[in-house]
Amino acid sequence: MPKFDFAVTTRDGQKVESIQIYGKDKMDAERKLHQMYHHCQVNLCREINPEKEFSPSADIEDLLSLITKHS
Repeated sequence: MPKFDFAVTTRDGQKVESIQIYGKDKMDAERKLHQMYHHCQVNLCREINPEKEFSPSADIEDLLSLITKHS
């Protein structure tokens, strides 16, 4: 299930920069957002791709080769 990151302005005028919500699609995530923040204005919405957010971890051989190259 994709994750969406919203920036909103609440009905009181406060800005909330990052609200992350899982949804089947953007409309589903926005529906959930409006259940939590009634009458908010969505300023920004972006889909978060978990594969791109995290870099793959290095194994011990990669780490040792970096240390020996810089020694």
